[in-house]
Amino acid sequence: MTHRTATRHRALVGGALALAAALTLAGCGDDSGPDAEKTAQKPDLKVGGAYIPEPTMDDMAAGFFTVTNRGGADKLTSATSDIAGSVTLHSSKGGVMKEQKSFDVPAGGKLELASGGNHLMLEKLKRKPKRGEKVAVTLHFRTADPITIEVPVKEATYSPKKGHDASHTSDASHTPQTSHSSASSHSSHSSH
Repeated sequence: MTHRTATRHRALVGGALALAAALTLAGCGDDSGPDAEKTAQKPDLKVGGAYIPEPTMDDMAAGFFTVTNRGGADKLTSATSDIAGSVTLHSSKGGVMKEQKSFDVPAGGKLELASGGNHLMLEKLKRKPKRGEKVAVTLHFRTADPITIEVPVKEATYSPKKGHDASHTSDASHTPQTSHSSASSHSSHSSH
């Protein structure tokens, strides 16, 4: 091998190594894997397990439910109800309640609003809901169409984790807010 041939050979090997390294690094940032597909998908949201404990106060009530998402990530940004002057999103940690601007609805995951944790606060009630009634609540999302659910009012001490059969008692029926929403993406089911 002459000096010129050896130099050319080293240059080709070096170039091939640099190209292989660049392709390997490019593969690390590849956004085409299964997780990226879920993130790019439209959210596929279902609401279940909804209930409002019968309020003890005349002007506010709490609401709980689970949003299950079989599609891409979204955010619950607000809620409205015809019986409340306002509905706010709240988190509870260590007994301290704090208003939130939104809650994440993870891709392929769940957003759970439960007693002692994240929840809705229906404030400035126009009337106090009674056990056995259903209260219409519309959930608004960053990406998905709004979902209106009919939330049953349960006894003040109701908790699906204390042996109540939530699969028969806490389902909330709901309907899409807009006519172009697919009914199958908004079917009700219990998540407890």
